[in-house]
Amino acid sequence: MTELQRLLLAYDRHRTAQRPCALATVVEVIGSAYRRPGARMLVTEDGELTGAISGGCLEGDARQRARQAIFRGQPTLVTYDTRDEDDPRHGLGPGCQGVVRILLEPLDFAAPDNPMELLRDFARHPEPAVLATVFETDASGMKAAVGQRLLLSTAGALRGTPLLAAPLAEAARATLMQGLSQILDIETEAGPVRALLEVLVPPLRLVVYGAGNDAQPLVHLAASLGWHITVVDGRPNLATAGRFPEAAAVRIVPVRELETQVPDAGAYHVLLSHNYAYDLAALQTLLPTPAPYIGLLGPRAKAGRLLEELDLSAAEAADMLRNRLHSPIGLDLGSETPEEIALAIVAEIQAQRHQRNGRPLRERSGTVHAPALAIPVAG
Repeated sequence: MTELQRLLLAYDRHRTAQRPCALATVVEVIGSAYRRPGARMLVTEDGELTGAISGGCLEGDARQRARQAIFRGQPTLVTYDTRDEDDPRHGLGPGCQGVVRILLEPLDFAAPDNPMELLRDFARHPEPAVLATVFETDASGMKAAVGQRLLLSTAGALRGTPLLAAPLAEAARATLMQGLSQILDIETEAGPVRALLEVLVPPLRLVVYGAGNDAQPLVHLAASLGWHITVVDGRPNLATAGRFPEAAAVRIVPVRELETQVPDAGAYHVLLSHNYAYDLAALQTLLPTPAPYIGLLGPRAKAGRLLEELDLSAAEAADMLRNRLHSPIGLDLGSETPEEIALAIVAEIQAQRHQRNGRPLRERSGTVHAPALAIPVAG
């Protein structure tokens, strides 16, 4: 289950009970911090927390301030400077050595476009989107208010505050094309505003070919990350929902039908069937697609033999694969057990998805997180 799914479940529970709550959102980070812009935490009037905005050091103070925001009925922007060793609010000492700005907003359950409802709208549609959140305004710009939002879907649908729709939508479209969350200073007719343009990405889709016992820890681990999982196998006694309760779908597809299937071209695919003919049929359907990852369990010789049977020249194979075929599958973690192999596979997919090399962070020369950019955008 993803963090967003947990937040929505908690929000629905609080709404049903009419239990006042506030949303805490990390909107800006300068320097180093445990969570990046877009991290969220739900706080009830009596102090129950769901989600996290830090490693635990800011939650206590943010809880109290969120409850105050609920009482006042007004959003509040709070700045925590974890570089300040004398700041008693969070007791970090040297801490993460960064500045974290958090927007605290009481939630109106009756408002159809409150931030949780906008996030629900995104969660219902499996496509990227951008959520623009105004968190700072010019004191003289009375028309622009902290907490105004706009959700832009890939299809171009807009939802949210109409007052700043035009300038926010323009910035959101540019952000969606770039694919990187940004913090922008935007000139609007209502005055200058500072906004978080957050790229929202649907859960990774994973297709596992093979429903054997070693597929179970892979599905379990992938599900713990909130990935959307489909299990495909030709054996009815193995391909059951009871064996894979965390999978979104379990499909029985005999090998003779596999080549007639239209694969999910945007998903990550793992061939774990231990059946040469099944792997061959699956690979046959996947090669012509732009699927970003094809992982094949087994030795290098098996992958070479499969490619030979597909009757592809070396040039054709190189062009169709484009570094997408990973065999042997997984990162080199010294994995032996099914659980360890599942970890190596999931880690490789995570690295591939974010274009990382899977090496230790201590060997990384740049920053750990992709930075949000501060770019002025004309309205």
